[in-house]
Amino acid sequence: MHLQSSESTGPGATVDGKFDNTSKSSSLPFGQNISLSSVSGPTYLTAQTLIQQVSYALSSTLFTYSPSSWDLDVAAKSWSATGSRNASGDVPSVYALETRHGAGAMALGYMFSPDFDLSKRHVPQSILASAASLEYLRPSLDQLSLLYDVANPTALQVAAVDYAPETKTGLVTDYVSALNVAEEMGMGLVASKSAFEVQHMALLSTIMASVVPAMHTYDGITVGRETTRVIDVLNVDGLKKVYDAVLEGAKGDLGSKRLTNEGKVAKLVQAFNAELGTEYKCFEYSGHQAPTNVLVVFGTVESSLSAQVAEKLVEQDVKVGVINVRVYRPFVEEEFLAALPSGVQQVTVLGQVKDQTSVTDNSISSNLYADVLAAVNFQSMNVGSEPSVYDIKYARDVVWTVHRMERLLRHVATAPGKEAEPAPPITLTSEETRQYTFWDVETSVGAEAPMMLGQLLSDDSALNVTVRSGRDNLVQGGAVRTDLRCSPKSIEAAYSVKEADVVVVGEEKLIKEFNVVESLKEGGSLILKSAGWKDEDVEKKLSTPMRKAIATKKVNLMVLDPSLSGKVGEEPEMEAYLLQLAFLNVATPDVYEKGLKKLMSAGDALEKLAQDLDIALKQIEVPESWLTVELEENDALPPTEDLHVNSFGMVDRTEDEPPSYLRTWETAARGLAFKEAYGTATALRPDLGVKTAIVHVKEHRRLTPKTYDRNIFHIEFDLGDSGLKYEIGEALGIHAENNQTDVEEFIKFYGLNPEEIVEVPTRDDSSVLENRTVYQALMQNVDIFGRPPKRFYEALSEFASDEAEKTQLLMLGTGGNQEAAIEFKRRAEVDTVTYADILLEFPSAHPSFHDIVRIVNPMKRREYSVASSQKVTPNSISLLIVTVNWVDPKGRDRFGQATRYLDFLPVGAPVTVSVKPSVMKLPPKSSAPIIMAGLGTGLAPFRAFVQERAWQREQGMPIGDVFIYMGSRHQKEEYLYGEEWEAYQDAGIITLLGRAFSRDQPQKIYIQDRMRETLSEIRRAYLREEGAFYLCGPTWPVPDVTEVLEEAVEVQARSEGKKRDGHKEIERLKEEGRYVLEVY
Repeated sequence: MHLQSSESTGPGATVDGKFDNTSKSSSLPFGQNISLSSVSGPTYLTAQTLIQQVSYALSSTLFTYSPSSWDLDVAAKSWSATGSRNASGDVPSVYALETRHGAGAMALGYMFSPDFDLSKRHVPQSILASAASLEYLRPSLDQLSLLYDVANPTALQVAAVDYAPETKTGLVTDYVSALNVAEEMGMGLVASKSAFEVQHMALLSTIMASVVPAMHTYDGITVGRETTRVIDVLNVDGLKKVYDAVLEGAKGDLGSKRLTNEGKVAKLVQAFNAELGTEYKCFEYSGHQAPTNVLVVFGTVESSLSAQVAEKLVEQDVKVGVINVRVYRPFVEEEFLAALPSGVQQVTVLGQVKDQTSVTDNSISSNLYADVLAAVNFQSMNVGSEPSVYDIKYARDVVWTVHRMERLLRHVATAPGKEAEPAPPITLTSEETRQYTFWDVETSVGAEAPMMLGQLLSDDSALNVTVRSGRDNLVQGGAVRTDLRCSPKSIEAAYSVKEADVVVVGEEKLIKEFNVVESLKEGGSLILKSAGWKDEDVEKKLSTPMRKAIATKKVNLMVLDPSLSGKVGEEPEMEAYLLQLAFLNVATPDVYEKGLKKLMSAGDALEKLAQDLDIALKQIEVPESWLTVELEENDALPPTEDLHVNSFGMVDRTEDEPPSYLRTWETAARGLAFKEAYGTATALRPDLGVKTAIVHVKEHRRLTPKTYDRNIFHIEFDLGDSGLKYEIGEALGIHAENNQTDVEEFIKFYGLNPEEIVEVPTRDDSSVLENRTVYQALMQNVDIFGRPPKRFYEALSEFASDEAEKTQLLMLGTGGNQEAAIEFKRRAEVDTVTYADILLEFPSAHPSFHDIVRIVNPMKRREYSVASSQKVTPNSISLLIVTVNWVDPKGRDRFGQATRYLDFLPVGAPVTVSVKPSVMKLPPKSSAPIIMAGLGTGLAPFRAFVQERAWQREQGMPIGDVFIYMGSRHQKEEYLYGEEWEAYQDAGIITLLGRAFSRDQPQKIYIQDRMRETLSEIRRAYLREEGAFYLCGPTWPVPDVTEVLEEAVEVQARSEGKKRDGHKEIERLKEEGRYVLEVY
């Protein structure tokens, strides 16, 4: 079924067949296959489809290096498989190859094989790859460059994307790899600014390949996968015509021995423009007509955003401009200097580097900076004057937003030592543009609804529609955010929607993960899908902060309850269409009403759904009391961060559950005796999916009195020869073991043989089995003393032979009635029962051990902030731990598994550990002040920070002020590292020590109170001297601490005769990395 509008609307997306509610790939238009002949004229496409079309049309062979879910070649493979012919009348071969050492060898071997048809030496060859593949292609590209005079013209289409597991985002936009390869191999390099020009740039790079091996790079995470309407798409024949005409027109110049490669490329660009009627330049200027400062950028999102923001700033007479580097190699200096406006006093290069370490390393400069500096110096030799040139570096994981780019350009335009004048934030979205955001999980029936709606709306030829999706497979098993924009004008929006007219949440769990109200404009509508909704449960479903945010923004709150639809009850897949109708009803009533009159291809189904919608979609009253509701200590909205894109495809949920049968010791013996035959490998904790090391306990020191009810201790590990490296602010993952006595008791009670061998699936690949003894599995793999979820009760019911036990387990596992739901909650939160407890309680449910391995969750590592700096203690690492323990209603002592494990470790004991990156980093400049606020064990990373600052001073570096605010209950018992703090204060490292012991006096005193007492010092260090603020510990003080900082912002602004919104300023500082939270 496909929802259609009621009118014929002219050219739109032409896809193979009806929309079947299943996305083929995020790199295809609306997620659907598209025929080669349909890529023509005004139509809806993705940049990646256009790039594949150019390569397919002009090449005889395509060599592709694409991870399976990235689909950089999905359209080309489909065209080749269906026999679609290219511009030469041939069906190109598409070789999908693996990215590994030796990559590219096949392409070289093909071109230089003895039986290669030399009459086709002029025919281009194409390589489709990601930036992640370039390192592996480098040796072959090096050989290609050396042999290029006798090789085919070769063009690489490179998606600027790499996977960086150490970053928060997971997937990063990587231009550094292409910049490095182009510079070192002497290759041409072109970048696209938007999807509207990506076909032209792919074509230009293929034409440039007649001079030098050429690369075209483009954003591979968002812009490359966004479905948008492109007006002037060249078809296969049109591409060939332009290709031949440009080469023919420049033939005389290309054969000239007097022209350098730079000159030849400049001539090709001129001929290209003449043929297409375009005005492309190697370097393109945007912004103020008489700028004093210019920013030089490279990259799709960077160029698009900076140009649009610079043009908007012209309206405020901000004298700043932007130069977009379209052709980086060859770097035509004369063209760059021609693009640089006269009178410019400062040129700032926005240059990408690999990671945050490179950003802070002053010995590393960006590739682009070196070229711009050389060009400016060249000009000064001829003219006698030169602007100053600066390098602003950013890491690959930086996500550029309108706000971030605006802040950067204002900073560039401001004279050193001065502060940018306050100004209203700009918006790039036109008033007629309508914006919508959809949140869902990929397993939801309605997950494809946004794409289906995008295709429906694209049927209107008067509208331009863009649809872009991002996936975070680490949230709720696969969270999906889709932004949909509609406008009568072309839309170039390389950023997420911030002011949505409507936000649709298809999975209510996501409102606890993301601040969905943040991206909604004031007075907008929020549609929440919630099955079995009851109005009296509104305060249970919506948190207090969320209700307050809804009231503050005057949100029109709607709930869609699909359980009220009879049609959905009969056919669950109809839920996606019910969601579409609900959206159309709220967002575009005119389209909804017209559509209902004809329902072109839907038959009676949509009519029935439309009738159901009247009862399934309800408006929720937002009482005024929500505006004044009081927040509890731990109440806070989720972070305002956008979804982190870390995947392009769904999680593979095919669960091949290999049998974990019990074996004898002979199984392990055979594996050890015949390693090659059995694929045996010796590894440290092979069951773990992260790089681990063995360290040994060096010191174990309790910091609180033994008579005190909280056991907080300092534990230090000797790194020995482990090679473990860590940075301040990072966390140490402890791969704990279960308690030996508890394991032995469970083995005895359950009747297990501890020496039997069990095959368990590895963490990384469920098809690969590891042999472990039952004892090893219970000590290190199986979380048998952890808290069971509902699904364990349900799974265990299958093994129960007693009907009463079977029924009780099934009710607990499914929440069959209200009593069962209450009972499960009591067991989980009050009784704190474990898997082992349940197996003991229900004796008739006695699964075999290989079934236990299957239905009990694996043990997870526990992460703790590092409390030391490796520069100060190079051979050790420290943690600050509080033991988690309690007594259950039956009087049994209960313990947190990892803290109990650590507390019982003797000096010298080995521990398996791994390092996890963190957002807690010191400012790049040692002279920047730092303000730290920590509660309890939240002081751990700040001990490392202070140690690092002390080390910096010892090295002769200037250090900024160090403020530390600490909070706990009693000074006598919980003054953690108190003597160290005072020693650092006496030594002049710590400037201010704010101690808040809440229960040492009649009135409660918290860290926010100590901060407010020193507000003037915070204003100086944080605002005037551009310091950084850090908070670590529990979540409850976040609103109060943030309120103090907002107050500091507003008081400081008033003292300067200005007006500034504290909340917005803190949000800005957060984006700059000057307001950092690590709370739990």
